[in-house]
Amino acid sequence: MNKKRFMFLLVTLTLILSACAPAMEANTDSGAAAAPVAEDTPVPVVEEDPPQPSPTETTMEAAPEEPTAPDLELIPGQQPPGGAEREFTTDFSKTIISYDDVLSGGPPKDGIPSIDEPAFVSVEEADAWLEDVEPVVSVEAGGTAKAYPIQILMWHEIVNDSVGGVPLSITFCPLCNTAIAFERTLEGQVLDFGTTGRLRYSNMIMYDRQTETWWQQASGQALAGELTGSQLAFYPVNIIAWSDFKTNHPQGEVLSRDTGIFRSYGQNPYVGYDNINNPPFLYDGPTTPDALLPMARVLTVELNSEAVAYPFDTLEKVGVINDEVGGQPIVIIWQPGTASALDTGNIAEGRDVGTAGAFSRERNGEVLTFTSQDGQVIDSNGIAWDLLGQSPSGNQLTPVVGVNHFWFSWAAFKPETRVYHP
Repeated sequence: MNKKRFMFLLVTLTLILSACAPAMEANTDSGAAAAPVAEDTPVPVVEEDPPQPSPTETTMEAAPEEPTAPDLELIPGQQPPGGAEREFTTDFSKTIISYDDVLSGGPPKDGIPSIDEPAFVSVEEADAWLEDVEPVVSVEAGGTAKAYPIQILMWHEIVNDSVGGVPLSITFCPLCNTAIAFERTLEGQVLDFGTTGRLRYSNMIMYDRQTETWWQQASGQALAGELTGSQLAFYPVNIIAWSDFKTNHPQGEVLSRDTGIFRSYGQNPYVGYDNINNPPFLYDGPTTPDALLPMARVLTVELNSEAVAYPFDTLEKVGVINDEVGGQPIVIIWQPGTASALDTGNIAEGRDVGTAGAFSRERNGEVLTFTSQDGQVIDSNGIAWDLLGQSPSGNQLTPVVGVNHFWFSWAAFKPETRVYHP
């Protein structure tokens, strides 16, 4: 048995055992220790070498328009993915993908359990078990700010929630490093999402519990079933360090570790996965364009049918990027101080990979130009802005949907992407 196959089996066994663990009270927010994960935990890659406006008011168009039925190019006559008909009521005869591209990730349907009734704690309570450098997904809507720690999302991948009155699903695919929020309302119906246990191009395939349609997490598009071809609306979120969230949102809410399910919160079951020299795990898709290494971290932006990837290596050097995507002027702001969740066994000890956010450069009828000066981002009027697009006086840049990816993951779905070079 070769090393790659052996390590795949070990990781699969780890996830299946987690999926089969009896439901019980999770690590409490009083700081109960999570079960340790040794440094030789199975490695999935084995090669060494004012109130927040509504989404429609704050976001530029970042997702394609929902296709109409005549535009769908269905692929008929396929056998459903192995075992899928036993687990799902999905109409697998209606699909826009080849089922040959669908792989099992190990756990079955809902084997990685979504959080459907999330509980939240205060910033002060969460500070007892979150380290300053730990990555969290920051979401703001309707005057409410919430943080979803990656240490929890790592084990659940989907949180069905409502933020400031906006029904959202907060999703995270560890194999692609993608934290994406979607509006759950589609044609007047609020959907709830779960995990299928399947992957396409190493990216999580979700399903909605109302119709059991399958959805691609990276694109938000319905792949198979009743709603095939439909498109979920993206909602802007940021992966930021815990210290940045608690500084900017001291009254914010934090997803509780009291999920009702026992998991080793704070531990990373994918130790060493994001080594830049590793190949992606369980990837069986298009050849990755060699503009970047497959595991290179990028922030991706898609506007008006143009897609651009901003490499973290470049962002770290320049600090801020002024660009135009799909005819829209945007700025990318980078900041150090956020740990990788996919490096060491203890997430809080991961190396500093930094993070980035995307915003419109248009403000009050003016297109601003931003520069990095002594560690600060300053616009052409001399005003400073932080990673979350906020100024000291409380003004806010308009967020643009920007998603963290590994290059292979984004390029698999958007091979025509322009890679930014200074």
